Amino acid sequence: MKDERGVLYQTNGGVEQSVQEPTERLSASDSELLQHLAAGTASSTGADFFKSLVRHVASALRVRYAFVTQCTDATLTRVRTLAFWDGKDFGDNFEYALAGTPCENVIAGSVCYYPKALQMLFPKDGGLVEWGAESFLGIPIRDSWQRILGHLAVFDDKPMDDRPRGVSILRIFAARAGVELERKRAEEELRGAYDDLRRVTSELRVLLDVNRAIGQHLERDALFGAMASCLQGLLRTDRFGIELPLGNDKLQGHLLTPRGGLMQPTEPHLMPAADTACNWVIQNRQWFVTASREELRERFPTTFHVMTQEGMESLCAMPLLIGENCRGALFCMAAEEGAYRDLPQALLEKVAVAVAVALDNCLAHEEVRRLRDRLAAENIYLQEEIKTEYNFEEIIGQSVPLKRVLRNVEQVARTDATVLIHGETGTGKELIARAIHNLSSRKDRPLVKVNCGAISVGLVESELFGHEKGAFTGALQQRIGRFELADGGTIFLDEVSELPLDTQVKLLRVIQEGELERVGSSKLINVNVRVIAATNRNLAEAVKSGSFRSDLFYRLNVFPIEVPPLRERKSDIPLLVNFFITKFAKKLNKQVQSISKETMERLMNYPWPGNIRELQNVIERAVVLAQGSTIQIDESLLGLSVGSQTQGSVETLEDVERGHIIRVLEQTNWVIDGKRGAASILDINPNTLRSRMQKLGIKRPRGTA
Repeated sequence: MKDERGVLYQTNGGVEQSVQEPTERLSASDSELLQHLAAGTASSTGADFFKSLVRHVASALRVRYAFVTQCTDATLTRVRTLAFWDGKDFGDNFEYALAGTPCENVIAGSVCYYPKALQMLFPKDGGLVEWGAESFLGIPIRDSWQRILGHLAVFDDKPMDDRPRGVSILRIFAARAGVELERKRAEEELRGAYDDLRRVTSELRVLLDVNRAIGQHLERDALFGAMASCLQGLLRTDRFGIELPLGNDKLQGHLLTPRGGLMQPTEPHLMPAADTACNWVIQNRQWFVTASREELRERFPTTFHVMTQEGMESLCAMPLLIGENCRGALFCMAAEEGAYRDLPQALLEKVAVAVAVALDNCLAHEEVRRLRDRLAAENIYLQEEIKTEYNFEEIIGQSVPLKRVLRNVEQVARTDATVLIHGETGTGKELIARAIHNLSSRKDRPLVKVNCGAISVGLVESELFGHEKGAFTGALQQRIGRFELADGGTIFLDEVSELPLDTQVKLLRVIQEGELERVGSSKLINVNVRVIAATNRNLAEAVKSGSFRSDLFYRLNVFPIEVPPLRERKSDIPLLVNFFITKFAKKLNKQVQSISKETMERLMNYPWPGNIRELQNVIERAVVLAQGSTIQIDESLLGLSVGSQTQGSVETLEDVERGHIIRVLEQTNWVIDGKRGAASILDINPNTLRSRMQKLGIKRPRGTA
């Protein structure tokens, strides 16, 4: 029942009555109460104020318990104590529901007074039994807009007077408590706003630092090192990395251990994209976070295996998006389980955008640099080619064997099949390779020529596949190999039989997989190169003897072309002779126009063990020696006696080659190298000449200078 002052109370007889409390002036006891409470709480604020209030209220009203509460939400169905006095000391604060308690009507807006039989009135409130409560007085606490904030209450384990004492005083201090609660709430809101402002400022500072750190790096190692340093300050990271899609269901991973600094060498590795969390992130362009690697065992077994090997438990992977395209996935791993439960996702999404832009710039820079280096290497190669005098400017001849070869060239040129050209020294194998390239779809890309027999064993791999700076003594800078230079075009491997066995293994990998590693690097480089190989040796016999790998032979021998020696296409000799006369007469500024009939017959009967190359040298020598407009060539200009060949000599081709080499060596006084050496006259590499001499058993006679 409520009286005219809004006090709800109950008498000892259990019948509610209204008791008038004087309001004109305070009684002596009320004045004493007011002074007591004012003195006890005057210098306190915040949590200290509430503690001082309940302790002094309990003391002034001579009750055992006093507490002050704050509503926990807008429904006004639960409260939490801010201070609780249990008669001797402050008790722990607690939270409770209002339903069925004497506090329910107080929070509803009434001043409630129950002088006795409190447990009978509220039988569902178990706390009253625990405290032995018999009486209760509660005052609502309101804010300046009269909204309920909580309440101030006292209760005792003895009955109280029938008339409530000090209600007006308690209302004053309830209002004071309301002001303090408003101040506390404003302070909390201000602190929350300050924390939000500090968080936003911190995030902006982090984004600025990230953009500064990674925006200035175009080198991959420097960029990834800066990324690792920035991310280490954002979240717990024991492993950091980026996975880039390569096509063919593969990912290229770059793993780092974040230890800060601007330069960190990446550890690139290739792995299948299937069954990995990063591939799922790239394909779906969504985040993926897991608290335990065990969650990945069935869904992403490859990622589970990697994390198990690395001793990692938590994973966070995010897509690196540029518009609608996903350039890769940024991932962080931590050894602690559940390390990424409370991620600042909004901030990390902004960081991921910055990383994606920096990565895109880095990859674009790498592509530009790769094309620049490739162009520079092509220019160097083409300059070297310009300095080289080609054996032929075009294919000359109309013989049936040559036409058969040219038909084969036309058939295979429009495909990307590997070609193996076989023929004796000087038959024009390089010219056939050039014809295949010029008729192919790769004609706009370079034809890169490599003489495998002219490269020392220790430098073969560097020449073919390139090397990194510092890969070996003398590697003062990075070098692009011939296979990279020929990317998109054709590579011609002359004298392929001279390659060492260990290099043959790597060549087989390039042909089969289209990928290579530079010397001194573990990074895989993909190349698209058509291979044309040539040899004057019988590779089938070389396979049997163990000097050439059978698997490489089968890879090279996809489309074999046999270039006929000049002795099998004698009808082409007149055409070739006239072509060389015109060429060298112009070059040497000689007025030579024809060749005598006897000389042509002599040339037609000569076996030409050096083939077209030998014919070219003979004609050039004859043009130099010519006294008039007609060339005369006697037997002294030829490597062999024509007469001996017409008398039924049974010399083998090897005997002819041996004799020819010996005669040239005798002319040069057994000098091999140099412009006037035997190798230059024979137009072969000095190392190749030494190899042929050893094979043919040619040794320098004693006593020669």
